[in-house]
Amino acid sequence: MPIIDAQVHAYERDRPERPWIGHLAGPPEVTGDDMVAAMDAVGVDGAILVSPFSMYRYDASYAIDVHAAHPTRFALIKPVDPTDPGVEETISEWAGRDGTVGIRIMLTHGDSTLSPDDPGIKTVLNAAARHSLPVNLLCWGLLEHAAKLAAAHPNTRLVIDHVGLKQPFEPPAPANPFGDLPNVLKLADHDNIAIKISGACTLSHQAYPYDDIWAPLGQIFKAYGLERCIWGTDWTRAIHLLTYEQAVEPFRLTSELSDSDRATLMGDSLTKVYGWAPG
Repeated sequence: MPIIDAQVHAYERDRPERPWIGHLAGPPEVTGDDMVAAMDAVGVDGAILVSPFSMYRYDASYAIDVHAAHPTRFALIKPVDPTDPGVEETISEWAGRDGTVGIRIMLTHGDSTLSPDDPGIKTVLNAAARHSLPVNLLCWGLLEHAAKLAAAHPNTRLVIDHVGLKQPFEPPAPANPFGDLPNVLKLADHDNIAIKISGACTLSHQAYPYDDIWAPLGQIFKAYGLERCIWGTDWTRAIHLLTYEQAVEPFRLTSELSDSDRATLMGDSLTKVYGWAPG
C-alpha cells in the first residue's frame, strides 16, 4: 500500500534572500532532499508539503522549489491570508499551479483570532469551492468556528489540522491532551469536514509506541469513518518529541488497525480528499 504523510514541512537556513519571519521547532534546516531521505528511510512514498507559516508566513517560494525538485514525492498546500484584498486571485493562481492540492487558513495566530463571519474567510472558502481545493484549518481551541464555517459553506471541503487539538512543540504532552475530544467528535456531523490525524503521537503520556493514543483515536475513527481521517506526522514540528520513524511506525505496526484500515488511514483517504497520490 502507498503510505502518504498528510503534513510535512521543509525549509532552508535563515538567509537574507529568504529570511525567516519567525521560528519553527526543528533543526537549522530541513531541505527537500532531507525530507525525502527521511521518508525513504521508513518507506513513506509521498507527502503533502505545507509551507511553514511560522517561518515564511505567506511566502511559499521554497515549497515551490522543493516540489520542482521532487514532483512525484510532494504535493503543495499554500497558506493564504484572508485579510489580503487579493486573496481570491492568489487562490486562483495556485489552483492552476502544478502540484497544488489545497490551501490553509490559520484561524488563530498569536493573540489574534479570525471570526468565522469575517468577509475574507468567506471569500477564501467560496473561492476554494469554485476551484475544488480543500481548505485546511488550524483551529485548535476554536472548533466552534470550524463548525460554523462547515455549516455556512457546505460545498467547501474543510480539513481540520492536527486532530483539532492543541499539540506541544516540546515535552511534556499537555496534562489533558484529549480534553477537547467531545468537540472534535461533534464536527463529524458535518459531511464536508475531514480531519488530519497528524501529530497524534505528540499527545501521548507514554513512551514509544504511544499506546495510550488509541482509545481516543478510536472514537474519532468511529465518528468520522476512516475515509475522512488522514494520517500525518507534522514533521518537523514534532522533532523535539519523537523521531520521524517514531511518528510513522506506531500506525504501520499497531494491531489496533486492520490492514485495510491502515491502507485507508495512511494513504487512501488522503488521495480521495486531495485528489493526489505520489509518483
